[in-house]
Amino acid sequence: MMIIHDRKGARVEFEPAAGKPLMPQLRHQKVGIIGLCNGNAVCGSCHVYVDKEWLDRLPEPDEFELERIEQLPDRRDNSRLTCQFEYTPELDGIEMTVAPRA
Repeated sequence: MMIIHDRKGARVEFEPAAGKPLMPQLRHQKVGIIGLCNGNAVCGSCHVYVDKEWLDRLPEPDEFELERIEQLPDRRDNSRLTCQFEYTPELDGIEMTVAPRA
């Protein structure tokens, strides 16, 4: 299970499929994740703020994700692109908030 807060603050809980990227799964939840670039880390429309207690459980962002995040006006230390990591059982209970649209 994961918890996502949309841009209006609504809390949505759902069960993502393990081993699959989060972006397309979140897009179907209609929480504000768009995924215009289809997971290529170039648009930033799947930008979220991951609760800080979960950051060390995620894989390290690669250079392309870091470069895109650097360009986002509302980036934070806990910014990630949901197209760049998969849901795994170790992430059960993860909480994140959809960032403002760039």
